[in-house]
Amino acid sequence: MGRVIGILSLKGGVGKTSSVVSLGAALASFGKKVLLIDANFSAPNLGIHLNVIEPEKTIHHVLTGDADIEDAIYNLDDFDIIPASVYPKKQFDPLSLKEKIKPLKKKYDFIILDSSPALNNETLATMISADELFVVTTPDFSTLTMTLKAIAVAKKKGSPISGIILNKVYNKNFELSLENIEKTVEVPILAVVPHDVDIIRSQAEFSPSVYFRPKSDSSVEYKKLAACLTGEKYAPLRWREIFKNISPKKHEVNRELFYRKVF
Repeated sequence: MGRVIGILSLKGGVGKTSSVVSLGAALASFGKKVLLIDANFSAPNLGIHLNVIEPEKTIHHVLTGDADIEDAIYNLDDFDIIPASVYPKKQFDPLSLKEKIKPLKKKYDFIILDSSPALNNETLATMISADELFVVTTPDFSTLTMTLKAIAVAKKKGSPISGIILNKVYNKNFELSLENIEKTVEVPILAVVPHDVDIIRSQAEFSPSVYFRPKSDSSVEYKKLAACLTGEKYAPLRWREIFKNISPKKHEVNRELFYRKVF
């Protein structure tokens, strides 16, 4: 039975959708059957990231009962996606998402939901549909405030939060430290993704960043997170990795603890 992972953020611009695409591609690189679903129903852009611009059937058609969910799946070689309509024509119930995707758990190893960046029924739909949640944040006070809010709502709904994806990290002293963030949100950071212009370039090429620049630090980090989720051991052949193993960083320790807990 596949796992449904919801990717949350209550603040736009943190790289939530790019994290969904990168993590999905990384999971697929380990041979897993992966489906990405655009659950940002009001302002969808997952399809745009992957050059599925004017899909005939979308998750909106599924939620309104105008299409079977299998008819809204588009294959992108290594993984599949269900895009959303930019201009939906009918009213729909976001909270029916869980029942609509339930049959797909038999077909896929991982289903990743790209949620809305707003506190509404769309975000709630992701929370109640997912088996586990990851929250994408950046290391600054304004984003951390919204991250706290997202985590509080998820916990109130009883949705399990597996970890934080700390994105767009410049590694500067003006940024919040990993220790301070973890102490504040009380959720482990499982990935620290550096600010990487190649992620923006990959979007212009409609390609996941882990394919566009597979050896970049950001790509390696997503692959490490994917390995943690799949029970794989991923050790890229780079000199810096040898020194990391001697003195691992906080998020690397968190991944190892997560790996041992799950597998």
